[in-house]
This record gives sequence, C-alpha cells and structure tokens, in this order.
Amino acid sequence: MRRIGVLAALGLIVAGCSGSTESDESVAVAEPEAEIVAETVLPAETEIDAADRGSLEWAIAGDWRGENADRDTFRNPLETLTFFEIDPASTVIEIWPGGGWYTEILAPWINANGGTYIAAHFPADSASSYRRRSRAAFEARFVNTEPFGDIDLRGWGPADGGLGDPGSADAVLTFRNVHNWMRGGFTERAFADFYDVLRPGGVLGVVEHRLPDTREQDPLAESGYVQEAYVIALAQEAGFELVASSEINANPLDTADHPNGVWTLPPARRGWDDADFDTAPFEAIGESDRMTLLFRKPETESVPESGTDDAN
Repeated sequence: MRRIGVLAALGLIVAGCSGSTESDESVAVAEPEAEIVAETVLPAETEIDAADRGSLEWAIAGDWRGENADRDTFRNPLETLTFFEIDPASTVIEIWPGGGWYTEILAPWINANGGTYIAAHFPADSASSYRRRSRAAFEARFVNTEPFGDIDLRGWGPADGGLGDPGSADAVLTFRNVHNWMRGGFTERAFADFYDVLRPGGVLGVVEHRLPDTREQDPLAESGYVQEAYVIALAQEAGFELVASSEINANPLDTADHPNGVWTLPPARRGWDDADFDTAPFEAIGESDRMTLLFRKPETESVPESGTDDAN
C-alpha cells in the first residue's frame, strides 16, 4: 500500500497551512466536547409492541434516553446508523463514547440482537482527572445495567496498545472525535488502530464537525472543525476505501466561525453564561454542520506489483 503521509496530504488540501504536531507524549490531548448524560430511571413497564422490540427504532424510542432524545433532530441516529450498515448481531466498537449519547441507542439494540458492543473509552489510569471521571461515570451508568447488557469496556488512547485482536470487530464508529486526535497528534495512529481491529470487509463510520473546504485547516483543529477531505485522506492513508458520504447530519446554517469554536453551539454553549453574549444567533443555528462518512476495510490487501519501487 502506497503511503504519502497524511500530514503532507493536509498541506496539499489547504495551501498555506502552517504549524506542526508533536509526539503523543508531549501534547496534552484536548478534552472532548462537554456532554452530560442525565441519569434516568427506567419505568417499571415500557409498552412497546413485541414485534418492534430489538429494532433500531425501538432502541431510539427507549424511555431510558430521557431528554437526550431531544438531540435526535440534529444527530439523526436512525438514518446515521442505517447509513453505516450496522448489523446489531455483530461486534461493534464505539470510540470514546464520552457521556454515552450513542451508547444509549447502540448498547440496547446490540444486546437485544445477540451482538457485542465494545466501548473504547478513556484508560482508567489516565493522567487526566477529567478523563478518569468521565470513564467512571460511564461505567456507573452503563456497565452491568439494563437495558444495556454486557458492555465490553476497554481503555484506548495514545499510550495504549490497540483496540483488540486484529480482525476481531465488524464495525468501528466514532462521533465527533477526530479534532481531539488532531490536537493530541495521534490521528494517523488512531486510524491505523481502527484498520487493524476490523475484519476484512469491516466498516468504519465517522461523524465529525465539518470545516468548509474553502477555509484553512488548522493542523490542531483548535476550533473543533475539520475538513472532510482531510478525514478522507487520513482513512485512505490507513488503507480504508471510501464507500460513501452523506449529508444526513449537515446543517447549512453553521458557518463554522464562532467565538468559542464549535463549542459555542449547543449542546456545549460555551460563553453563554456571559450576560453580554448574544446567544440568539447560535441557538438559531443549533448543533454543528457535520460530515458523515462510511469507509470499508478491503476484503483483500493490495500488494505492490513486482519490480516496482514503492519507497517514495
């Protein structure tokens, strides 16, 4: 497989982009956008048609989601997971699930269909107190509780050895995380880990805040926005094939140019506690404009033709 280097590709994507990315050990990774999942109490009985139980629609309509379901208007979980071709009877890894917004949908759905849901969360011994608290809250909310089933909780980050045995997963999903890896300087390593853990033919689904291709890409993604072409280059450099892109999670009202980056918008609402801050324009925008990309690991590895020089 020919490798040109994604950082070089980034330079080709947007001319004039400057800056460098240090090693994993020397850069503190930006914390994911704040996301609080309120604890909800399951009702004693939930009336759901027996024919629908175990369907994706059933999981999305679950009472356990509480107010988190209000974000479906912007996050479109039914359309997104359908686009990603997720089989709930298979092994699915969600990368850095944070507070568990998608876990509330994926875990019950996969549990009801005999599949395996793996949450690749922050390492339990992370140097970041924020990350330790985030993982502990996730574990208390989801592990060994109904209706989420037997969640396989794993630690994953720049200092860890990978996501699991090679070829052991059918799908890897990540929602709004690429900018964090850019800040931490391990985007290439992340996509390589995704490629390694997937079986041949396995899929990678990516949702990320989208920077217009006419704007200069900050290599550290300080604003939280990333060019779609850059994410595609990262995945292809790791060996993935782009299957399709979708506008499911597009928001044409989002200019991607806000005083506190993407976190100015809901749900983070950074800066909104300032009495002089006009929140109305950002409330009108709603959540960010997002790319939705589906990649696949090839069924067979490509092999350079005999006698060719693939070193350049």
